[in-house]
Amino acid sequence: MVKKIIYLILSTILGLLLSLIVHAAIEYGYIIWSFRQGTILTAYFNGSCFLPPTLTYGLIILGALGGLALGFWWWDLVYVKRKRFKK
Repeated sequence: MVKKIIYLILSTILGLLLSLIVHAAIEYGYIIWSFRQGTILTAYFNGSCFLPPTLTYGLIILGALGGLALGFWWWDLVYVKRKRFKK
């Protein structure tokens, strides 16, 4: 049982880290697009983020939920159904 909890926590952390990478890619693309359009950017969170807070929090929540769902799915696939992937 402890192994499953650790597995799910680590997969959730992986999902959070991946959501931060996606956030950075979206923000980078938005900044480049905005400079090409010649528009003025609005910074949120004391100037540290250019994406709206709802999008920022949404990406974090989706990352955590996606990581948790992936953890449950892989746990079921590897430890319950005992599927092994051969090279």
